[in-house]
Amino acid sequence: MPKVTAQGKTFECASGANLRKVLLENGIPLYNGQAALMNCRGIGTCGTCAVKVEGEVSEASWREKARLGLPPHSPSKNLRLACQTKVLGDVQVTKFDGMWGQGNQTVWTPQA
Repeated sequence: MPKVTAQGKTFECASGANLRKVLLENGIPLYNGQAALMNCRGIGTCGTCAVKVEGEVSEASWREKARLGLPPHSPSKNLRLACQTKVLGDVQVTKFDGMWGQGNQTVWTPQA
């Protein structure tokens, strides 16, 4: 089973599990500020669950690429939408600041 490491916690999930669901089920605060209340609930349209993912995950879909190509996101940041990402192997997740997680300052890393 793949292992997900985020905010100092490591937990297992099924291969192919949705990263957003895995993080939320394990108490990881995926959303910054008001995004916790105002998000699309996992359909890939708002972009607020953007995270940096290192490890084996699914390829980005056209929907995810399109959303991450719109401001305030930038394709050069190499972020993924947790709601559109399937965990295929061990991964480490980092969250950045900003309403959409698009900022430059780290909110949390895999270690803490």
